[in-house]
Amino acid sequence: MSVSPVSFYALPDIPLVEPGDDLAAILTDALRRNGLGLVDGDILVIAQKIISKAEGLYVDLDQVEPSDRARELAEKLGKDPRHVEVVLSESEEIVKVGEHVIVAAHKLGFVMANAGIDESNISHGESGNRVLLLPRDPDGSAAGLKRRLEQEFGVSIGVVINDSFGRPWRNGVVGVALGAAGVPSLLDRIGSKDLFGRTLKVTEIAVADELASAASLLMGQADEGLPAVLVRGFRSAAPHRAASSLIRDRERDMFR
Repeated sequence: MSVSPVSFYALPDIPLVEPGDDLAAILTDALRRNGLGLVDGDILVIAQKIISKAEGLYVDLDQVEPSDRARELAEKLGKDPRHVEVVLSESEEIVKVGEHVIVAAHKLGFVMANAGIDESNISHGESGNRVLLLPRDPDGSAAGLKRRLEQEFGVSIGVVINDSFGRPWRNGVVGVALGAAGVPSLLDRIGSKDLFGRTLKVTEIAVADELASAASLLMGQADEGLPAVLVRGFRSAAPHRAASSLIRDRERDMFR
């Protein structure tokens, strides 16, 4: 039995991304400059932050007027009420309020800290008070980059957009797929057999999350400056599915 290796390459020297930048062109340049290019079956894992930056999803807190609810929550949490107001505006539900954090159900369906609103690793502008939102359509952003890069290199590839999530019963954050195109984001193994011939009844594999998490080991969480990772050698014949397939339906959520 032969084992096919899977390789991960972090792309160095990607410039700081600004609103309106052509992210596909930036990635194309980085891939060629580093002698990697793209071949059929490659997958690019890209940090959510540079997607949001390119799409101009900044909010200047100086332009935000906090609601009474935001002020009340901010006082409990010791947070800026303007920041809390942005969290509320991006959320469809506040799931839990803890020490210095709001666990929110984002409008896209993700249950995450502070609705994914971030202040780290961004330029804060003249006011010094900017925050960055999640992409409006992560699967659509992934699909758009996939099309552009395929045209540039003449190949068929996958794209995963990742972000860092905490987990309810574990310390630390891991990479999670917010958007994906050209990959089997959720692999259904129900009906397959295990080693002993027993039929699997509930097994689904979050393939895009596993790719995102592995790539995050190279990306880092602080000042590494490595927002894109090339995955080469991963193969799956399973149908492609968007990352939205990973979001559990509310009626199947045992904890809300």
